[in-house]
Amino acid sequence: MDREVLRALLEDLRAGRVDVDTAVGRLRDLPFEDLGFAKVDHHRALRGGAPEAVFCPGKTPAQVVAIVERLAARHANVLATRAERAIADAVAAAGLPHVYHADAKLLIVRPERGAGLGLIAVLAAGTADLPVAEEAALVAEALGNHVERVYDCGVAGLHRLLAHYHLLAEANVLVVVAGMEGALPSVVGGLVDRPVIAVPTSIGYGASFGGVAALLAMLNSCASGVSVVNIDNGYGAAHQASQINHLIAKVR
Repeated sequence: MDREVLRALLEDLRAGRVDVDTAVGRLRDLPFEDLGFAKVDHHRALRGGAPEAVFCPGKTPAQVVAIVERLAARHANVLATRAERAIADAVAAAGLPHVYHADAKLLIVRPERGAGLGLIAVLAAGTADLPVAEEAALVAEALGNHVERVYDCGVAGLHRLLAHYHLLAEANVLVVVAGMEGALPSVVGGLVDRPVIAVPTSIGYGASFGGVAALLAMLNSCASGVSVVNIDNGYGAAHQASQINHLIAKVR
């Protein structure tokens, strides 16, 4: 339960709109709610700045629905990642307001869009990297950030990247997604004085080893200020970028 929900509950108590038993019932699920197969963390937004996200692989559609129902009762923009169509269909059948982004396999329950803080730039080296890049961009937007996309700007044609230099220089943080040899984050890191979050993807021929080659290349980047998340982890990159962007907004 976040501060706004708790504040609203206290106001309802003072105004007599709810009785003590009702208030106790609402507080009973703090700090988590035990569903038997999952313990839903209702305090995640207080600790980490955003509600708990649901990683769908390994969960049944019914389990995902049960979890997002509990989260959506308290939060907007509840995220379900790596969600297949069957998950989206189950959420729709449950009558929950949502939007499903099939390419990114991202489900957003109780979607709410605002203007967004600051600026996060999401770059993708090639078109094949777009599912991961879009996961990052959509998650960053759902977390309350202004996002600009620069796609198909890999090192095979650097003029495509340099055409967007002013945008790169204005961003508070950059998420750079690349497969194959994973060189793009190093190039971007050498052009800007902003944090660069590198995301290796599993795109590439056999010797890319499902993204391991890109991961190792990014970890060995000679550019300063480059951090690296796991292979195909657009969600993790977006969350880190959001934390950086929100900290900058607080300072300003």
